[in-house]
Amino acid sequence: MTGYFVGIESTAHTFSSSVVSSSGKVLSNIKSVYRAEEGHGIHPFKAAEHHRMNAVSVVLSSFKEASVEPRVVEAIGYSMGPGLGPCLRVGAVVARTLSLALDRPLVPVNHAVGHIELGCLLTGAKDPLVLLVSGGHTMLLQFSSSRWRVIGETLDITLGQLLDQFGRHAGLSSPCGSIIEEAASRSSKYIQLPYSVKGNDVSFSGLLTEAKKLYDMGERFEDICFSLQETAFAMIAEATERALALTEKKELLVVGGVAANRRLSEMLKTICVRHGASFLPVPPEYSGDCGAQIAWTAYLHYTSGFSVDASEATVRQSWRLDSVDIPWRSQANPERSRG
Repeated sequence: MTGYFVGIESTAHTFSSSVVSSSGKVLSNIKSVYRAEEGHGIHPFKAAEHHRMNAVSVVLSSFKEASVEPRVVEAIGYSMGPGLGPCLRVGAVVARTLSLALDRPLVPVNHAVGHIELGCLLTGAKDPLVLLVSGGHTMLLQFSSSRWRVIGETLDITLGQLLDQFGRHAGLSSPCGSIIEEAASRSSKYIQLPYSVKGNDVSFSGLLTEAKKLYDMGERFEDICFSLQETAFAMIAEATERALALTEKKELLVVGGVAANRRLSEMLKTICVRHGASFLPVPPEYSGDCGAQIAWTAYLHYTSGFSVDASEATVRQSWRLDSVDIPWRSQANPERSRG
C-alpha cells in the first residue's frame, strides 16, 4: 500500500512544501523564494517574514498538485537544521501545526542529508562518492559505519558563498550563482587567481578577495566571472579526483544548488571518465533547496522507526551531517535507500 509523506523546507531563502510517495515518486514540489535587495545577502528576519507570508499557499498548493488529501499523509518531515534560525523556526511551526491538525507524527530532517538522499533516489546511486556543493556546504563524503563521513571540505567559505559574496560585491542580490554562470559564458579570458587545494580540502577566501579587487580595479565583470568559475571549479575537481582515487568509488553523486552549474559538470564528467566512474548529478530542478529532499528523507527515517511528537519540533542552526545516524543504509538490504 502506498503511503504519502510531506516535507517542509525553510533553512534559508526558500520555503518549500512537497508530497512524495513511499514508492519514491515526487508528486509535488512547490516553493517560494525570498529575493534580497540588490547588493545584499539573505536577511534572516526578512526571509522569515517572507516564509510566514507564503507558507499557507505553498503547503496547500503542494497537496493540490499532488492530488493527495492531507488526511492520508503518514508523517510530516521538516528541516530541523542547519540553517538560519528565524527561517528554521517558521518551518518548524508550520510542520508542528500540520502535525497537530492531522494527528500525525513529526520527523526532523538534517537539510544536508536530505540533499544526498534525494540525489540517491533520483539518480539511482547506490554507493557513491558524494560532492555536496551549496550555499551552506562544500563537502566530499562517503558512507561508512552508519553515517555519511566527510573526507574533504572547505576550510573557510563554501562554493556557494564564494559566488554569492562576489556577486553581492558587484551589486547583485543573493543567490548569484546563475547570473555569474551566465556572465562567465560570455568570456574566455582567464585572469590568474589564487588557487588553494590542501589534500581533499579547499580554501576560497583568497580567491574571493582577489576577485573583489579585480572588480574594484575595473576589470570586465564577465572576465572575472569566467576566471572565478574556472579557478574554483578546478580546485573542486582536483579534490574530487583525489577522493575518487582514494575511495575507488565508481559513482560520483553531485548535489546542492551549485550542482546545476554546467561548467562544473563538464569538469567533473572529465575526471569521472578518467576513473571509470559514473557521473550522477541531481536533476537541476531538485539541486536547490526543496521540500522533496525533506519529504523523502522523512520517509526513510520514519520507516526506520524514528519520529517525534509535535511538542518536540525544535531547530538546530548548526548541525553537521556527519553527526546524523543513517539506519536505513546500515540495514541488510541496500535497495531500501532507493525506496
